Amino acid sequence: MFIDGPVHPPLTRADDDPARAPVRWAAIICGMFFLAIGFAGFFPGMTQNFNTIEMGYGSEAMVLGLFQVSFLHNIVHLLFGAVAIAQSRFSNSARRILRLGGGLSAALWIFGLLVNQDSAANFLPLNTVDTWAYFVLAVVMIGLSFLSSDVTPATAKADHRS
Repeated sequence: MFIDGPVHPPLTRADDDPARAPVRWAAIICGMFFLAIGFAGFFPGMTQNFNTIEMGYGSEAMVLGLFQVSFLHNIVHLLFGAVAIAQSRFSNSARRILRLGGGLSAALWIFGLLVNQDSAANFLPLNTVDTWAYFVLAVVMIGLSFLSSDVTPATAKADHRS
C-alpha cells in the first residue's frame, strides 16, 4: 500500500474486486454449489429417507426428494467443491477445473443413461433426475470455462466511463 498514493474506498461489491477474473468467480461459485449439495446430503432435514443412506448401491436417500444420493456421492460432491475453490486461485487452473468438472459431469450423464438403475453397477447411485442434472451441469460448467480470464481493475472501469 502506498502511503503517499491515492486512498481508495474499500470494495463493497464482489464484482468490483480487481483481483478476480470472471472465470475465477465461476469456479468459486461452482465450488460453493458442490459443497452445499454435498453437505445437504448428510442432513436429514434436506434428505428424505436419510435412514436408508448407504455407501453406494442400494441407497434410497433423496436430497430434496429428487436427487438420489449415497455417502460416496456426497463425498465426491464435497471433494470436488473443495478442489474447485482451491483451483480458483488462478485463471488457468479455474478454467481447467471447470472443464474437468464439466467433462466428469458429461461422463456421469452418459453413465446414467447406460446403466440399469436397479443394478449393482449403479454404484453412485443415479436416478433419472440425477442423470439429467449432470447433463445440465456439464453444459453450464464447460460454458463457464470460456469466461474471460482478464482482470479489469475497478478504477479503470470508472475512468473509462467518464
